[in-house]
Amino acid sequence: MMEKNNIFSISEHTGYSASTVSRVLSGKAQKYRISQKAVSIITQEAERCHYRPNLLAQSLRTRKTHTIGLLVPGIENPFFSNLAAILINLLDARGYRTILADSRESADEELQELEMLQRGGVDGIICVPVSESPEVHEKVSVQIPMVLIDRYFRDTTLPYVCTDNYTGAKMAAELLLKKEYKCILAIQGVPGSIPNQERVSGFVDTLEGHHIDFDIVGNAFSIENGYRETCRAFGKKKYDAVFAFSATILLGVLKALRERNRQIGKDVGVVSYDNNGFLEFMEPAITCIEQPLRENAELAVASLFSIIEARNQGAPDPEILQQLMPPLLIERDSC
Repeated sequence: MMEKNNIFSISEHTGYSASTVSRVLSGKAQKYRISQKAVSIITQEAERCHYRPNLLAQSLRTRKTHTIGLLVPGIENPFFSNLAAILINLLDARGYRTILADSRESADEELQELEMLQRGGVDGIICVPVSESPEVHEKVSVQIPMVLIDRYFRDTTLPYVCTDNYTGAKMAAELLLKKEYKCILAIQGVPGSIPNQERVSGFVDTLEGHHIDFDIVGNAFSIENGYRETCRAFGKKKYDAVFAFSATILLGVLKALRERNRQIGKDVGVVSYDNNGFLEFMEPAITCIEQPLRENAELAVASLFSIIEARNQGAPDPEILQQLMPPLLIERDSC
């Protein structure tokens, strides 16, 4: 009775019928053509009221484990820990547990973790890939439904949901042009990752032809990289702006600038990619490019469950979702 009461409670609070709620929470939204808006509202309400389906009964009936593998490149990175938290809550609202794995930005580790998830019998995988080729992921996806998030491969049959990083970097560069900065340091993350490559392209394409002096340095989405490269660069040249390709890089930038008594927002303009919650409360508050993490996560989860449901019914996989989501420029006091 508790399951029914929860479903009817969610129905009452969202305004959707109990059958619609049940279909969304059992991963059948796409089959019944339920809108993404309805899916979002229902799953958020399920999170809020801590809805729990009867997993034992479902497992006995379907012979599924009701677990999803989540593979990220570095759980110590606040961006990926935040993304993981959102995904875990969304999966939990659907009655699925999450097995969290960390590839540590290593293709070899990624292969081992994917093999571990396969052996664990997960019902699906959400992956932030680190390999240069989709070959391994596509092979795994034949047996286990997989959706990529945050990073993707340019030539792949795998579904993915990522931010439009080219546009995000373009927005940051256009703001720096508008503010009339003349010598800009960009500190990048992992050079081989698609998001990083697209940020480089968007930044460079925007600034070229504007007689702006700029440099791109760095090799990791880490505090150490931001600190090290800022120290090196400012020891050679007097930059008037810095574009950090992640909030973790930003923290290293801020430490290096303050050690040099450079006032952020006055002596040096600063823009960060990503909008971690602390950026708004820093002094000065940091201008940033915000990624739509929850929207990305909701689409990735919906896509994964549409594949799971199709395969459960012996139907062909649904149309592949390959989506780049628009970022948002948030102007604050640092630039």
